[in-house]
Amino acid sequence: MKVVLKQDVKGLGKKGELVNTSDGYARNFLFPKGLACEANAQSMTELKNREQSEKYRIETETAAAKKAAAEISGKTIRITAKAGANGKLFGSVTSKEIAEKITKEFGIKTDKRKIVVDDIKQFGTYEFEIKLYTGISAKLFVMVGE
Repeated sequence: MKVVLKQDVKGLGKKGELVNTSDGYARNFLFPKGLACEANAQSMTELKNREQSEKYRIETETAAAKKAAAEISGKTIRITAKAGANGKLFGSVTSKEIAEKITKEFGIKTDKRKIVVDDIKQFGTYEFEIKLYTGISAKLFVMVGE
């Protein structure tokens, strides 16, 4: 019997997959527990619609990430910080500060966890990377000064 899984089932498949199981397993275990439904015309249409909407969502997010990467790639962000006499900063420039500055200057919301940057503890220009989406990233520069 062909069934569409409503939840992940260990040893059988993941949510939304069309799988073939024995009739008894489907009727006595999967259906009563609400783990699957019979693969009829309605459930197959719902499955196709779900797959198409997921594909569309991924395409739009990828396009938006590519546009944002092209817009900000190679740009320089200027951050001011206080430092001692030898140019060593009091503290460091964090990815949170960089994310806030990108949002402020370019209007692109970025998560601080998606920014890959080394410790910035002195004045100077440093290169960092923002991971905008799976496989899409942009390289920028941060200039730290007084």
